[in-house]
Amino acid sequence: MPTTIELPDDLAERLAVHLEEDETYAELVEELLNIYEGTRFVQEGYSE
Repeated sequence: MPTTIELPDDLAERLAVHLEEDETYAELVEELLNIYEGTRFVQEGYSE
């Protein structure tokens, strides 16, 4: 079941700038989380 997340208009506009052609917000958020999690593991000394 999908979850709705409300964002302020200015944040939604910032996200929209980074959307690739035919990319959904869900795909962009997933990509950002992957980057964040990968960076966090490196900073904490873990390797995947």
